[in-house]
Amino acid sequence: MKKSNQPPVTIHSITELHRLVGLPGPAHPLISLVDNTKLNIERERFPETLILDFYKISYKQSLNGRIGYGQGYYDFDEGGMIFTAPHQLLAIDKDTEYYGLSLLIHPDFLRGYQLGTSISKYGFFSYDTNEALHLSEKEKETIVSVLENIGQELTNNIDDFSQDLLVSYLEVLLNYGNRFYKRQFVTRKAVNHDLLTKLETMLTLYLDSRQGLQSGLPTVEYLADQLNLSPRYLSDMLRSLTGQSAQQHIHQKVIDKAKEYLTNTKLSVAEIAYELGFEYPQSFNKLFKNKTTLTPVAFKAQFFTN
Repeated sequence: MKKSNQPPVTIHSITELHRLVGLPGPAHPLISLVDNTKLNIERERFPETLILDFYKISYKQSLNGRIGYGQGYYDFDEGGMIFTAPHQLLAIDKDTEYYGLSLLIHPDFLRGYQLGTSISKYGFFSYDTNEALHLSEKEKETIVSVLENIGQELTNNIDDFSQDLLVSYLEVLLNYGNRFYKRQFVTRKAVNHDLLTKLETMLTLYLDSRQGLQSGLPTVEYLADQLNLSPRYLSDMLRSLTGQSAQQHIHQKVIDKAKEYLTNTKLSVAEIAYELGFEYPQSFNKLFKNKTTLTPVAFKAQFFTN
């Protein structure tokens, strides 16, 4: 994302954001569904970058321009969805226009509900801009239907059931997000396999070049950065392809390299641990035994007998 010349403006409440985009106050101070065609933004006075203290789920039916968050820009014509967690940096180009809906949810609205703690399991809130959710026409209809139900509930008089129903609709929306991202992993399988091949090459080069001696064990964050992905998206993508998270994938490659050292060299267990990037040999021993049920010494003994 292009760096702004101005510091980001933090928006603490949904009411404050309504005021900023020229809308009347929300029907409920902690949740709001915004029709983006009704915004009345003074572009020249609008901040270049924002930080929201609440969740923002945006369905964009069409988009002209660029919307940035995290490390890059989200830019496509056919629309889709962006899930933004609290305290995420947002930027909007001055000439950007889009049609769609934005659901704003303050974390306080979810307090006392299981979703308040389980919302962190929805990894797409941590995805980067190039990992936005692209929707089929049928999926768009489903999403719009749920959002319309939320909008209808917000126009009703608040009663004892309102919050329960709204939280239920939100959970349905998030579960559809999970389902549709799973579909996206499948439909992008060829692209993802290319990423997996690049990941394998990177890990092999990292371990073969003894980079661990200087930099330690390869991390999910390092690999994701090299692939221009968010760490969470990388893990979810790998799990869809291999059944293993990114961390599990790294550990498996490290163990494979350790086995190579143990069977083809006379390096001590401690020397191998340092070669691989472990700070302490005990950590290497623990991981190796956890993955193979044998200690490194016991594994090596199978190949070097008196």
